[in-house]
Amino acid sequence: MKVCIFGAGAIGGFLGVMLERAGCEVSMVARGAHLETMRRDGVRLLMENAEHHARPHCTGDPAELGPQDYVIICLKAHSIPAVVDRMVPLLGNDTSVVTAVNGIPYWYFHRHGGEREGATLESVDPGGRQWEILRPERAIGCVVNPATEVVGPGVIKHVYGDKFPLGEPSGERTERIVRLATAMEAAGLKAPIRDKIRDEIWLKLWGNLCFNPISALTGATLDKIAHDPDTRALAKAMMLEAKSIGDRLGVHFRVDVERRIDGAGAVVGHKTSMLQDLERGRPMEIDALVTVVQELGALVGVPTPTIDTVLALIRQRGEVAGLYQKQKVPDSAVLCPA
Repeated sequence: MKVCIFGAGAIGGFLGVMLERAGCEVSMVARGAHLETMRRDGVRLLMENAEHHARPHCTGDPAELGPQDYVIICLKAHSIPAVVDRMVPLLGNDTSVVTAVNGIPYWYFHRHGGEREGATLESVDPGGRQWEILRPERAIGCVVNPATEVVGPGVIKHVYGDKFPLGEPSGERTERIVRLATAMEAAGLKAPIRDKIRDEIWLKLWGNLCFNPISALTGATLDKIAHDPDTRALAKAMMLEAKSIGDRLGVHFRVDVERRIDGAGAVVGHKTSMLQDLERGRPMEIDALVTVVQELGALVGVPTPTIDTVLALIRQRGEVAGLYQKQKVPDSAVLCPA
């Protein structure tokens, strides 16, 4: 089974090493010193007091790899539009595209049903280019639950977690998703197949929506945000607005707001990815985590005053730091028809 990890950073590197150890033919697309080290020395994975070593084909040029069975996108969501053309050589007639990214994926309204069927969201897929080039019918949803980090060029550290829920946009249990789940399970990962993968996507987004921008604005870790009465109330207000949107889209939230916040608060001392990006001078993942919820709110007619306020603040914080550029969404519509 040929698997290309497009974006072999922390999560991508972890997945690539695990899948290669299970016998998959793995290639990784990366860049910079990380790529050069992996080319020369292979990839080192530090996990559970042990070190695992793999030597997948690592490259900065996807064109040299050819069509794949699976392309697993492990980029920050805001990075995808700029590189989508580079994925074309990886796409054969039967290639599946696995979106292991945060936030709402490009294919969200594929096989969704109802009046929004076949629509794209400008905040995550400007101009619908991912929909056009990657194609929604190729897509398999994937929610990333583990935490990993790149601790040096070519070196990935696994922090916790091994669960990657998978799901077809249609909810079907297809041959291709069973094959992928089987390979991931053989690699020592948990890959449950969900018939409602959008519920899983929203459950993770629900926390990312509020904890990420609040942490980047305040510098606070998850436990401090959850236990301080004022920031907890702010997070709860954002989450309740998001739940109203999700309810109108047919999403089922299997935990309540208080339990979701408590779960985040139990992770002591953890800095969110958005805070880490701000501190390290990396582009901030604002649109896929926050702007898209505002856009969906406008789509279904749910006011989002708290989300709007926090979004305005975090956008300006990102712009002042030179780590975010606001996208221009057409006034005439929140959707781009495919």
